[in-house]
Amino acid sequence: MIGILIIAHAPLASALRECAVHVFPDCATGVMALDVLPDEAPETSLFKAREAIRSLGASEVLLLSDVFGATPCNVAQQINDGLNTRLVAGVNLPMLLRSVCYRNESLEALAARAHAGGTQGVMPVGSTAPQNQTGKRHAPSHNDHQQ
Repeated sequence: MIGILIIAHAPLASALRECAVHVFPDCATGVMALDVLPDEAPETSLFKAREAIRSLGASEVLLLSDVFGATPCNVAQQINDGLNTRLVAGVNLPMLLRSVCYRNESLEALAARAHAGGTQGVMPVGSTAPQNQTGKRHAPSHNDHQQ
């Protein structure tokens, strides 16, 4: 089964892992979190990430990081070999839950599902309109102004 390593700014990685284990208690052994501390040297985070991958004991690992271009993602990019690991940035809870559910698929398919789960899990929600409704309808000549 594919391992999952979340690398994110502290305490996000651990919080996401705790949420996943809350929803899917059986996933605890295959999902690890690495919280990158604000004052930690990138080299230290890189060492911890390599150790985390080893301790997962999985032949393939999906890497999930929070912000593309930030230290956690940069660390993840350094350990991402493109063969036994795949990296998806922008981790959120829908992405992680989707990843946990499909860990039996190929690494390539799992990375695609993670990406889809993350993007499909983000949507605008109106304050009064029921879900799946488009909202107010105006006459064609009516203009809404944004600031």
